[in-house]
Amino acid sequence: MNKFCEYVKNYTEGKKICILGFGREGKSTYKILEKYCSPKFVAIADLNPVDREANGLSEDVELICGKDYQECLDSFDMVFKSPGIVLEKKLSELKCQITCETQVFFEVYREQIIGITGTKGKSTVTSLIYHVLKESGVDCRIAGNIGIPVFDIAEGMGDETVVVCELSCHQLEYMTVSPKYAVFLNLYEEHLDHYGTMENYYNAKKNIYLHQQPFDVLWCNEDLRTDDMPSIVITVSDTDENADVFVSNGKIMDADGDSYVIPVDSIKLLGTHNHYNIAIAYGLTSIMIGEEAFTKALCTFDPLAHRLEYVDTVRGIRWYDDSISTACATAISALKSVPNVGTILIGGMDRGIDYQPLVDFLADFDVKGICMEASGKRVYDMIQSSGSFSNKDRIHYADHLEDAVKLAAEITPEGKSCVMSPAAASYGIFKNFEERGDAFKKLVAELK
Repeated sequence: MNKFCEYVKNYTEGKKICILGFGREGKSTYKILEKYCSPKFVAIADLNPVDREANGLSEDVELICGKDYQECLDSFDMVFKSPGIVLEKKLSELKCQITCETQVFFEVYREQIIGITGTKGKSTVTSLIYHVLKESGVDCRIAGNIGIPVFDIAEGMGDETVVVCELSCHQLEYMTVSPKYAVFLNLYEEHLDHYGTMENYYNAKKNIYLHQQPFDVLWCNEDLRTDDMPSIVITVSDTDENADVFVSNGKIMDADGDSYVIPVDSIKLLGTHNHYNIAIAYGLTSIMIGEEAFTKALCTFDPLAHRLEYVDTVRGIRWYDDSISTACATAISALKSVPNVGTILIGGMDRGIDYQPLVDFLADFDVKGICMEASGKRVYDMIQSSGSFSNKDRIHYADHLEDAVKLAAEITPEGKSCVMSPAAASYGIFKNFEERGDAFKKLVAELK
């Protein structure tokens, strides 16, 4: 039994425990509680029904399901909240202790953790750092918002194991411990349907560094530098030469005058925005490995699916899946990154973000646009009512993704590229961005 197992055993000893949300993380929590712990009582609370037999749940476990599933929380000593669950009451209104897997895991291993957050790019940076370290022989694990609950890797942890952990705003929202090595990539309008304001969203993200200790390190975008950052701060930018690390034209330069040339022609990461991500990974991993090892690993890194992913060439058109895109900035990056882009597909769930930056960019960028779904209709209407948008006829509207792909096949010139970079969430239309990306790929294949 390693130190985590001892810690979580003592942490939950004799407590009345509620697992709030029984998805991937809730099931992971139950597995550890059942295997190592001796709580007084365990219950599972979820909006949806939970199948006791299918999940191998003991008869001693109480199931609390349905629309009132959160009304019971104060009857427990401790509640393990899953990231996808939004508390119906403020933390200050609850008597129970609200915790989560990430909190407990970080309390044990924070000095061995590289934590990565940001509105965009965190999965790519997390995967890249992990790939580089693993390929270079470092004992490391990957976990977090990338799809692997931290409790799933806890049993195999050693004192020297490095954990590369992707952290969403929902995982960070109530955290009171921060990782020794933190990365705050960027901040764009997102999740305003949950947080209401950018300030609330930002405050959740800030827990990546707010609880760091002296001599901990924070890597952050130069634009995010503030006086409340308690750790050693290394700023990174691809626009501001005064940052501690500046990346431009495929070259990474630091304040000491040292530089690293990204082997652009030998890597699969598409777009200059990924040079910023590479700069973060290069600087952070240089603590543990050398430049030659980094370059070798970088050249073997395969980008994650649905992130400017080349799909196929059909009807003379190169098709790209950027379903991960839920913000104006990522759609703009896609247009700048995809070679010979002729058409972009935009739109999805409308969460109320400001689309003016995207409309302004499209006004001066020679590309055909197909707007779809609720947010796409808003973008389309903004363009049609604009007095300064040139050649509005190049912007079209299609109700759904299927119609948009068919239209793109008709209007995209042969030899050009079409990218789906929605600048919108998929929820309400698809289960998640992965399902949307898979649907796009299927529709492209059906064009053959």
